[in-house]
Amino acid sequence: MYITQVKHNTIDMPDNNLTLTTEVEELEPELQTWIHPNYGIKDVWAHNLEEEFASIRKLLPKYCYVAMDTEFPGVVARPIGDFKTASDYLYQLLRCNVDLLRIIQLGLSFFDEDGKTPTGQYTTWQFNFKFNLSEDMYAQDSIELLTNSRIQFKNHEENGIEPIVFAEFIITSGLVLMDNLKWMTFHSSFDFGYLVKVLTDEKLPQEESEFFEMFSLYFPCVYDIKYLMKSCKNLKGGLQEVADQLELKRIGPQHQAGSDSLLTGMAFFKIRDMYFEGMIDSKKYCGHLYGLGITTLNNGQFRYDNEGPFNL
Repeated sequence: MYITQVKHNTIDMPDNNLTLTTEVEELEPELQTWIHPNYGIKDVWAHNLEEEFASIRKLLPKYCYVAMDTEFPGVVARPIGDFKTASDYLYQLLRCNVDLLRIIQLGLSFFDEDGKTPTGQYTTWQFNFKFNLSEDMYAQDSIELLTNSRIQFKNHEENGIEPIVFAEFIITSGLVLMDNLKWMTFHSSFDFGYLVKVLTDEKLPQEESEFFEMFSLYFPCVYDIKYLMKSCKNLKGGLQEVADQLELKRIGPQHQAGSDSLLTGMAFFKIRDMYFEGMIDSKKYCGHLYGLGITTLNNGQFRYDNEGPFNL
């Protein structure tokens, strides 16, 4: 059972009455591909999906560090009831929203082990998924934020990628199920929630432990910068604040997945060099998603991997 946060146009869902907001002003369409001397961002729609995956496959395995970010339509529901732990509540919050909503964008940026980007025109691919403001559920404030960030919802409606088609390409691309790839993210529990949903074409598992089994199968090595920051003195805040502290310059508009994934990758390598002397202990930091997960201590007590309030 969910407490909903959206208004207008009630939609019937199993065991729930959920509502949808439709009043969003569309910006004028404009070219979204960003060309930079060192960091080009390529927009991917349904018509060039196959072509761009072919380009990505050519980068592997040399560029085996993949920075990832998604854009999704906010949080529309919160779970109610009894929860075993705080971590369980946070996972159920993720699960109920990911199950109800659709991914809007996915950004993937590629780096080699030294943090260098590919030498070609593009280093980042921004996948734009099918999304219809008249039919799909969303949180009003999130859509307004994305619209102000120049996301073109009319193009998403008409030219967006179907998630199941994307799943077919990424499964055979060499990007998932591969031990040699290292994923770099920032506070990415929701991001991977949407990716697992896309890859399986199913709702997320009810239990957090089952989710982590699926997550670790598809993505064996993940570094969440927000989790790394627990060991970084004086480094705090969201992605943009962290980038400012690291004196990194953003390429492209904030709150678009391509720009955010590129900045995430740049931040990872800067943090690795500044705070970890160029080497991050994979046994200690790999596979943790900030805000989710629970660790059993030797004395049988529990320690939650999330600390403080959960920030979306």
